[in-house]
Amino acid sequence: MISFIKKEPVLTAALTLALVSCFVTPPGPGLLGYIDFRTLSLLFCLMAVMKGYQETGLFSLAARALLSRTKTLRQTAGALVMLCFFSSMLITNDVALITFVPFTFEVLGAAGKKNAVPLTVVLQTLAANLGSILTPLGNPQNLYLYSKSGMPAAEMLRLMLPYWALSLVLCTFALLLFKKDGLSAPDGEAETKTAPLPLMVYTALFVLCMLCVLRLIDYGPVLAAVLIVLLIYNRELLKKVDYALLLTFVGFFIFIGNISAVPAVGDWLRSVIGGREVLVGVLSSQVISNVPAALLLSGFTNRFDLLMVGTNLGGLGTLIASMASLISYKYIANYDGGVKGRYFRLFTGLNLAFLAILAVFAWLMA
Repeated sequence: MISFIKKEPVLTAALTLALVSCFVTPPGPGLLGYIDFRTLSLLFCLMAVMKGYQETGLFSLAARALLSRTKTLRQTAGALVMLCFFSSMLITNDVALITFVPFTFEVLGAAGKKNAVPLTVVLQTLAANLGSILTPLGNPQNLYLYSKSGMPAAEMLRLMLPYWALSLVLCTFALLLFKKDGLSAPDGEAETKTAPLPLMVYTALFVLCMLCVLRLIDYGPVLAAVLIVLLIYNRELLKKVDYALLLTFVGFFIFIGNISAVPAVGDWLRSVIGGREVLVGVLSSQVISNVPAALLLSGFTNRFDLLMVGTNLGGLGTLIASMASLISYKYIANYDGGVKGRYFRLFTGLNLAFLAILAVFAWLMA
């Protein structure tokens, strides 16, 4: 049990809160009504499809093709960082980091630039967390808040575009921290080409997911299609889905529903959060990370647009502000434990700087 708690602290907290809240509001026929099955189904489908894409080697192949055109350390680092920034909009911030951080170790190690790894991975993490803010697919909290709010996709793009554009400028300027040292880039032709059939299968499923995100088709048929296709074509992918994240959502859904059913508690929380969604979203994310913060706070406000801004910006700051940031940290710790201290200092300094600039921008936009 101790091992499980250490491995899944957020899931443990979510299930504990759900259980405790059931003593406050005893479970009844409406319990299942608290759970947003549309969001859960979409998350499951997208995670499974992205795992499939990863197995094809498509992302690494695209990265090698891009890096074959770079000649200096700054250009190479820039390509690695921008791969995370732009790809995270469609493949999620988690998948972008899982794909490109190990690739960074390979590229910079082969080029004899291991000393540039910590700064590169810090900027990749920032880029993945910030690039993902533009679309519903970019991260779990966006998908959830987008689904819960019912806002049109165009409205969400207009809402987040200024922050996304400023983030792109900040990431671009941060690349000036790298020197223009020359280095040998990896051979873009060295990677084995991906097979067309898997790409066709996963692309078809991804298109279905996109149609569901845009509310053009219901989530039920999409979930059934993904399950049937993967059971027939590649059932191993179903074992690789992050079920802990899905259960975390379920735990928070139940907790929010039970607490909201207590008028005094619900009214107090609404008074605290109301009108302060951006600030509360940023601050709470620093402690419990932005996905749980979005889930918790969404039960006590109807300003999902402001909450989306707050929890997206709240992914910056502390190491636990975004669960995606922990992925990079684990990779760095396993790659070279000796650079953990330097990585943590770089990560904290740059995250706080980016957060301060974006927070002031949000204040000016209010």
